[in-house]
Amino acid sequence: MLTDLKTPYTDTRAGDLAWALGRDPMPALAKLDLELEGTAVQMRLLGASHQVLLADEGGIFCSETVACIPGSRTPLPLGVSKRMDDWEYAFAARVETLSDGSFAGRAQELLALVADHPHGLAGTFPGSPNAFTALLVQRRGRQTHWRTWHAYPQERRLVVTHTKVGARVREPERVGV
Repeated sequence: MLTDLKTPYTDTRAGDLAWALGRDPMPALAKLDLELEGTAVQMRLLGASHQVLLADEGGIFCSETVACIPGSRTPLPLGVSKRMDDWEYAFAARVETLSDGSFAGRAQELLALVADHPHGLAGTFPGSPNAFTALLVQRRGRQTHWRTWHAYPQERRLVVTHTKVGARVREPERVGV
């Protein structure tokens, strides 16, 4: 799904992005609700980038926010790995700096990919067809994966994230001999 976001940038540089785990739902400009093998996934486009919420019958068990968060002191990390109850969470991020021609082509390629995908959500910001935030989620076995792209055409930078959340595999208990 592709939507035009009716808001100006609130995070105008790739370096303004911050990461947070466990935040309450933030106001969304657009959202997509999906049910993937018993896990409810809500992808949210914020004026300041994205938030993904995962829930099961017990409620929200994972909330990831990558956005310009006022007062946040947690910059966008290159990687995070955490255990949360019976779940494991892994996050990775990278920043790509591209040439003018490469940036425009890559931006349009990503928007086309996500806009036509049944598990994709993308929003373009006013002022540039290459200013966007896009999310794509999928389920693989017992894990939910999502990728996000945050485009900053004025810097020719693309912030790419990949997240994996899944049930923790427990080792079988050993029985004494």
